[in-house]
Amino acid sequence: MVLSGYSATFGFSKGGGMQPQEEMLEVKKQKKQLSIGLPKETAFYETRICLVPEAAGLLHNHGHRIIVETEAGKSASFQDKDYSDVGAEIALSKEDVFKADMILKVNPPTIDEIKLLQPNHILLSALQLTVQPENFLRRLMDKKITAIAYDYIMDETGIFPVIRAMGEIAGTTSILIAAEYLSNANDGPGYMLGGIPGVFPAEVVILGAGTVAEFAAMAALGLGATVKIFDNSIYKLARLQNLIGRRIYTSIIEPKLLKETLRTADVAVGALRAPFGRTPCVVSDDMVSCMKFGSVIVDVSIDQGGCFETSRVTNHASPVYKKYGVTHYCVPNIASRVSRTASYALSSIFAPILLGIGEEGGLESMMRKNSGVRNSVYLYKGILTNKLLGELFNLPYKDINLLMAAI
Repeated sequence: MVLSGYSATFGFSKGGGMQPQEEMLEVKKQKKQLSIGLPKETAFYETRICLVPEAAGLLHNHGHRIIVETEAGKSASFQDKDYSDVGAEIALSKEDVFKADMILKVNPPTIDEIKLLQPNHILLSALQLTVQPENFLRRLMDKKITAIAYDYIMDETGIFPVIRAMGEIAGTTSILIAAEYLSNANDGPGYMLGGIPGVFPAEVVILGAGTVAEFAAMAALGLGATVKIFDNSIYKLARLQNLIGRRIYTSIIEPKLLKETLRTADVAVGALRAPFGRTPCVVSDDMVSCMKFGSVIVDVSIDQGGCFETSRVTNHASPVYKKYGVTHYCVPNIASRVSRTASYALSSIFAPILLGIGEEGGLESMMRKNSGVRNSVYLYKGILTNKLLGELFNLPYKDINLLMAAI
């Protein structure tokens, strides 16, 4: 930003004389000190935290105030002392945490937490409207807060970094989970996922060709399994082969072929995603009934309904059930199984954004400059700014770009 001002510089006038000229002087950005609250997650088996101690220390060293509810990081193996040692404040009550100007949560706020929000509060959390009460959005709007859905944050390449990071974790972890349930340790048939000389390897079928499928395929291949991938996008299948760097079996989703492939599969991973709404259910009850006894299904898509007809939501306390002798693992929040890794992944995305907000002088300035952050704002001071949400819930909305232009 620049500001015009007179200085001691001179230029030639048309008449040949010297005239004082305006010089453009740079005006430094007015930095803003943020107060950031990290409440303890209360959702069932949510074990992640948005900022790890190292990130909290980095923000503190830049002049920001970090308030952490006691034991907020415990499930990710972070102690209160880890945070206090880097300058964060430990709050004994959730009410004290919500006195911060900005609240960071992995899961959306509960109804009780919404009551603690105040006008002009900034909330950064997942959106997850499909599992929220009907009046969830209206309650946030009535509070006049600004809400950011971190799953809608885009980077400069148009990628959603949080979705990709969690997809990478879910893809890799899904294969490790399958390997566990193939072994005798979990009442499985006693297979090792990768073969050894003279012993055939396990066969892994992956539905989808996105980020989850990419990392599931690489993990399975790395362990020595054979991999077959199904998706209805030839472009995605070709892209995935290029990313993996080797020729693997790929096919469009043709029901008869898929059924025959699943007959011999030891593991089936559901990694199909829908841009909005429910994941397409491409594996019927009949197809599952034809799978081998002791085979394993890991339905990573279960948070969008699942792509196996036999899938139903489970949790980390009781993650599996069997149908037709096939073990089904259908936990929506796989990343919480490796909470420390997942927390570091989230923190590495959020910390630079928070530093940027402070450097730019506040969220509004950051929103003007950073279209990726602007894209993730679905409420601005109580005004709904997301067209899809407005149409879905029949609520009035305004374009965030127009709002920014009017400020």
